[in-house]
Amino acid sequence: MRDVLYLEQIEQAEALLKPQRIEVLRQLAEPRSCTEVAAALDQTPQRVYYHVKRLVEAGLATQVTERRVRGINEGLYQASARSYWLSPGLVGRLGLRRAQDELSLGYLLDLVERVQADIAGLDRTRPELPSLGVSGEIRVRPEQRQRFFDDLKTTLQDLFARYGGAEGDAFRLAVACYPKEETDE
Repeated sequence: MRDVLYLEQIEQAEALLKPQRIEVLRQLAEPRSCTEVAAALDQTPQRVYYHVKRLVEAGLATQVTERRVRGINEGLYQASARSYWLSPGLVGRLGLRRAQDELSLGYLLDLVERVQADIAGLDRTRPELPSLGVSGEIRVRPEQRQRFFDDLKTTLQDLFARYGGAEGDAFRLAVACYPKEETDE
């Protein structure tokens, strides 16, 4: 089972985005038969089999084995992944983004979509997948905002210059800086 399955086909999204199928898929975190899933969800095995069949056709679940129960072959199914990401490309871009500079929300959205697609394409079967995720919060007064952005850009450009040679493993570095929504905590 993969960690993440990145869905880029509308047929996969249609198969997934039905509440009953999501519940069936949750039950298939471990290999189970339609009869077992039906009992857990208080549904008929035929109804569950219908949903499992659609999930298998869409590549969201697989039959992992088969067993003989009272003279009948019964399939055991499992979800194809632990989580499913819907590609923003499934909807497509509606209209043009107004600004495409580094300080625009449109640029940030494009960056996040690219990072999501890159992560989804990584080979998670490799024993060691070198990666780093860092998140934090920085508070900057409005009059210091431009200086902060300039310092951040200079620091990153220094890293790109220092490690941007043609040899070694290639890594993509994406930094996103955006306002944090204030909550009443």
